[in-house]
Amino acid sequence: MSPAKAASAVRFEATLYTIDGATIARLPDKASKQLPSRGQVAVQATVNGHAFQTVVEPDGEFGHWMRIDAKQQRAAAIRAGDTAAVELVPLNDWPEPKVPQDLRTALATAPDNIQELWKDITPMARWEWVRWVNATQNPGTRQRRVEVSISKMQSGKRRPCCFNLAACTDPDLSKNGKLINPQ
Repeated sequence: MSPAKAASAVRFEATLYTIDGATIARLPDKASKQLPSRGQVAVQATVNGHAFQTVVEPDGEFGHWMRIDAKQQRAAAIRAGDTAAVELVPLNDWPEPKVPQDLRTALATAPDNIQELWKDITPMARWEWVRWVNATQNPGTRQRRVEVSISKMQSGKRRPCCFNLAACTDPDLSKNGKLINPQ
């Protein structure tokens, strides 16, 4: 991801929570409102002085949350239950998404025109395809979404349609498109 920055820093304190094994920080409403989108936003994050690039996710209620993995927690000397000082600077350039194996395999075996389209679309558009495929735990639905993705790209579609970009699409952390509140 390029260091090109899109906006000024958003600063806040957030308490880390664990939901289904994932440690997250939910952004305060005021901080979310300062971000340029109600959907995903690529950011340069600094948590307790430790900097990294990530994408903050929508929570389904016009707010945002961010995952803080074990490596980032160690570097920032924090864990679930701690409150951290956070600074987010929205970026113009998006990181490449981690493409799930089933979609990666379908893309690798797809006709050349689909592979070229995948390379040609923006990283943000690739994030949207990945989010749409990942937004279900049902194996049959997921398989259909991979197949539909390839079919839509075959017809020239550059983005999936008909899903709420402001919904929380992590099936382990959401219910009905909303981030689960920590217990």
